[in-house]
Amino acid sequence: MKNFIFSLLLIISFSASSQSPWDLQTCISYALNHNISLRQSSLNNELYKNNTEQSKGALLPSLNAGATHVYNFGKTIDRFTNEFADKRVLSQNFYLGSSVILWGGLSQVNIVKANEYTYLSGVELLKQQKNDVSLNVANAYIGVIFSEEVLKISQNQYSVTAEQLERTSKLVTAGALAKSVEYDIKAQLANELVNVTVAGNNFQISILTLKQLMNLDSVTNFSIARPEITLQEAELLENNVQFIYESSLKTQAIIKSNEYSILSAERSLRSAKGRISPSLSLNGNLATGYSGLALRKTGDYQAINTIGTFTYSSTMGIYEKAPFVYQFQQNIAKSLGLTLNIPLYNGLQTHTAIKNAKINALNTRLSLDLTKQNLYKNIAQAHVNAKAGLNKYMASKFSVEAATESFNYAQQKFNAGVISAIDFSTSKNRLYAAESNLLQAKYDYVFKLKVLDYYQGKPLGF
Repeated sequence: MKNFIFSLLLIISFSASSQSPWDLQTCISYALNHNISLRQSSLNNELYKNNTEQSKGALLPSLNAGATHVYNFGKTIDRFTNEFADKRVLSQNFYLGSSVILWGGLSQVNIVKANEYTYLSGVELLKQQKNDVSLNVANAYIGVIFSEEVLKISQNQYSVTAEQLERTSKLVTAGALAKSVEYDIKAQLANELVNVTVAGNNFQISILTLKQLMNLDSVTNFSIARPEITLQEAELLENNVQFIYESSLKTQAIIKSNEYSILSAERSLRSAKGRISPSLSLNGNLATGYSGLALRKTGDYQAINTIGTFTYSSTMGIYEKAPFVYQFQQNIAKSLGLTLNIPLYNGLQTHTAIKNAKINALNTRLSLDLTKQNLYKNIAQAHVNAKAGLNKYMASKFSVEAATESFNYAQQKFNAGVISAIDFSTSKNRLYAAESNLLQAKYDYVFKLKVLDYYQGKPLGF
């Protein structure tokens, strides 16, 4: 039984340490590279970038080419010969056309700028999402360290009680102590084994939580590096809420994302207003074609005509079916012109687009104001939480010191047979609770400091 218990402790302690440990930056880097939401946001930004390139291309002249190959049946007029035909006629058309907007109220130019700002807003939003993922990973990373510390305390408590049980059993065998004392120590040992098991489960859960945030499934024996964490108690007091808030306005990507959204909305509004203006376009076309009825003159001959007794000669042409290359060259048509379009009424589409663009521009400004308000509230709350965490940490340190002295004194009295096993267990449990509370206060305070660093744009690390 004893060997089984110590084997259990060994498994809980080292089940996650058989491979090279991961430090915080490695965990964050892996999470950023494998987070599906971040990958989706990155793809959305590619769409925004493509939209920007497309809107820039819309400013350039368009160029289109085409061809038709048509058989006409029945009576029809051939467009190249203007002759009636009542049989099957082949017609072929080839064309090349180009158009460019010379003036359109700068609507398209503003669309380009709006798309550029939308893309930049998406880039900053992706940065914000990465920062949020990094902070969540850091929180889970600290949670693993905390749960491992609690596990070690539980194991140490178990070891101390196991040694105490061994000593008590010898005294009971020698007749120096009553058997009931041994039973009390055994009950305490069983309770502490439960604490070790619970702490071990919490440790494994914290590992699982971190791996899930990292989207890490392939690594089975996963462990983290234990950094040296130094608490800087005075640093918090140097930076007040207003200082941190002003720093965050310069470093938080969500603020920049909202600012780019405002610029995009303003450009979209200008584009909508530009649609009221007349537009002027330059158009050019080049076309040619082929007809199955077309003929080409190849020569002349003298025809003798007789009317009654009168005979005369006339010159008649000799024709053949015009070949494709000949018609392709002879039927070339060119055109160049300007097109003026004056919008008068289009079902209130332009009017409605302008109203909606104004509403959207106002909404983006309100979104920025709301983001700033929430940012200030979050910073103020984080600052208060950090102060409270510091106070709790300092109080927990005093509690551990007092509980340690009390336990040492109780242990001496128990060894001397002055107090009962129940009183000894009570003192021991008090020390365990104080040490657990200190650990919780310590790592809670550490994370709250990291949150304040996060708002100031400082890199996450230890």
